[in-house]
Amino acid sequence: MGNFHRYIPHTEDERKEMLQSIGASCIEDLFESIPREFRLLTLLNLPEPLSESELLNYFKNIEPPTFISFLGGGAYRHFIPSIVPKLVSRSEFYTAYTPYQAEISQGTLQAIFEYQSLICQLTGMEVSNASMYDGATSLAEAVLMANRITKRPKIIISKAIHPEYRKVLETYIDPEVQKIITIPYKEETGETDKDILFDNIDEDLNAVIIQSPNFFGVIEDLTEVAERVHEKGGIFIVCFSEAIAYGILAPPGMFGADIVSGEGQSLGIPLSYGGPHLGIFTTREKFVRNMPGRLVGETFDIEGRRGFVLTLATREQHIRRERATSNICTNEGLCALMATIFLSSLGKEGLKELALMNLSKTEYTKKRILEINVGKLRFLAPTFNEFVIELKDNPEEVLMKLREKGILGGLILKPYFPELDRHILITVTEMNSKEEIDRFVEVLTKIL
Repeated sequence: MGNFHRYIPHTEDERKEMLQSIGASCIEDLFESIPREFRLLTLLNLPEPLSESELLNYFKNIEPPTFISFLGGGAYRHFIPSIVPKLVSRSEFYTAYTPYQAEISQGTLQAIFEYQSLICQLTGMEVSNASMYDGATSLAEAVLMANRITKRPKIIISKAIHPEYRKVLETYIDPEVQKIITIPYKEETGETDKDILFDNIDEDLNAVIIQSPNFFGVIEDLTEVAERVHEKGGIFIVCFSEAIAYGILAPPGMFGADIVSGEGQSLGIPLSYGGPHLGIFTTREKFVRNMPGRLVGETFDIEGRRGFVLTLATREQHIRRERATSNICTNEGLCALMATIFLSSLGKEGLKELALMNLSKTEYTKKRILEINVGKLRFLAPTFNEFVIELKDNPEEVLMKLREKGILGGLILKPYFPELDRHILITVTEMNSKEEIDRFVEVLTKIL
């Protein structure tokens, strides 16, 4: 390993004094909560450091792998118009932070206001914040908000919700106060079993949570749910991980949702090895005081000129910490701006056309895979741009052989749903050409 230097300004005596003040004898004491088998106990085997120019040349000389991708499951590869990176790379956007002083932050505030307006149109809701970290934390914050409204213990959640979203929610809630009841999906269709759902709704209900399209790509039937939930005084939460679907699907607001939360990565934000993402959060105006985050409003000055103000900010930097609705809802201004430019450049008809492209290419892929008889369609309900295939052969071996041919064939579902041990989730977007789909099917035919 090459030599390296730690750029830590504190002296040894200062470090000892800080450790002593918190009751620790050494730095290692700070990591006692992490099991020893999960700690890095040896130095990383790194090469000698490179200069900036050497490092750039190193990466330039790496031949990038050219994979055909059918991966999804919460992060999606979509076309991003050139106008998006062009505009967000301007210095005033790159360096913008929280708009504490409205009089000198009009550009930032207007961008947030436009984002809120577009997201309300997309989800069919009345109020949007700007914004949350990602879809998972946005859903967790939605449940905490529902708890502030109802102060009840029972949370009913569909098993067809993104499994990582469910894990984050389980981390957020207090299990001694709140109880999660998971509703299974129907074996035939992949939809949430509404008969079991309705049987569990009672006076203890805090919230009911359904994702549509769900993790399997299945479009959920949301009719009647809000009515049943509201009869018992509960909150109906709809979440999503693929925002493009609402280019053609009726928005959750039309089905009586009280809170809609989800992931906005599909709206002009690149995959970037896992982040950043964009947490979308919308609600009804009557619940706005319980909404986490900030709300930008439009106003006019005494001369009648249009302006923007921070109308509501219920986070700890603006009010007392114990009264804050959330301590994580920072202003993801750059990601929100990317979504705003993306939606503005496409417009209503463009978003609809994009969604239809996703739908038609997915249906074509389904048809081609079923024609070669390598497996069967697991769920029969309509889907958007994802679907589950049950393979005849071992999924791990199939995907490995596909990778050898330059194809990322899908997501293995067994780690998330043990009962789906021979299944993969295949995702098709507008970025997958007909030639790529045909190549995928051709390789599947040869290896199976």
